[in-house]
Amino acid sequence: MKRILTYGTFDMLHYGHINLLQKAKQLGDYLIVGLSTDEFNNNKGKKSFFSYETRKVLLESIRYVDLVIPEKNWEQKIIDVKEYKVDTFVIGDDWSGKFDFLSQYCEVKYLQRTPEVSTSQIKELLKNKT
Repeated sequence: MKRILTYGTFDMLHYGHINLLQKAKQLGDYLIVGLSTDEFNNNKGKKSFFSYETRKVLLESIRYVDLVIPEKNWEQKIIDVKEYKVDTFVIGDDWSGKFDFLSQYCEVKYLQRTPEVSTSQIKELLKNKT
């Protein structure tokens, strides 16, 4: 069984997220999603619209996702790759090169983002409508 791992906040879930998850799942048999916890987002200076628990329920309802695990810090990626016996780590190409250090543990792929949508764009549109 080929295991795939990706990470993200997945706030305000949209079709760009779904595209990424679908492409990731096509690379293997079992897709693990490391979901940023609320505490981790706070440490990064980010505030999610939805709570970790809500975002987790949403991700678990997507047919491409097999397992959702909490992402609590930047450093856990190597531990997760080893613990879950990950074959391929995938993430959006906006992170290109930033996770190459994982290539000594698994294959690393940067997937093309859906260019016309992002959570930041959605938040900006909502802010401008108020």
